[in-house]
Amino acid sequence: MRKLDTKTIVVASHNAGKIREIADLIGPFGFSAKSAAELEFDEPEETGTTFEENAAIKALASAKASGLPALSDDSGLVVDALDGAPGVYTANWAEREDGSRDFAVAMEKVEKALAEKGATGADQRTARFVSVLCLAWPDGHTEFFRGEVEGTVVWPPRGEKGFGYDPVFQPYGHDLTFGEMSSDEKHGWRRGEPEALSHRARAFKRFVETCLEA
Repeated sequence: MRKLDTKTIVVASHNAGKIREIADLIGPFGFSAKSAAELEFDEPEETGTTFEENAAIKALASAKASGLPALSDDSGLVVDALDGAPGVYTANWAEREDGSRDFAVAMEKVEKALAEKGATGADQRTARFVSVLCLAWPDGHTEFFRGEVEGTVVWPPRGEKGFGYDPVFQPYGHDLTFGEMSSDEKHGWRRGEPEALSHRARAFKRFVETCLEA
């Protein structure tokens, strides 16, 4: 495992919600970070078939363009009744004809697909959020950190916090959806809480333990 020996990195993303969440997570560690969007890097085509492959594509593109280590995230909602869909194509389900993304439409697609399967009970709507972080260096070296959180898909959507599919995902052991939680609640790093909650926070915890701690 390679340790990160600089506090200057690039957040390899053009997704405003994802950039905000990663900034919230890395901020306490004193990082100076700019996003690929701020640096006006081209957004690479995500041609991978796994979260790891797509995370690497994004991190390596930003690392090579900037000459700095780059941290990317590829994440998605995996619904059991839909054979793992939308999965790595989570963002694609939100795409509109004009190229923009509308996650309200994406959530409706998920609900429609579940209805077609007859998945109405909570035990038929099990799902998980998956996040894979990739830390890449300009020389091509990569490290991967995976986090998952289990829960159920609810309908109708609840909450206007977070982003993406957060309003329809309720993690096990909680009464709120991710869309109803504050950033601190969603990440699960409130004082006295032993475990990170969100998929991204769990992946980030592994990144800290591997690349930052001595």
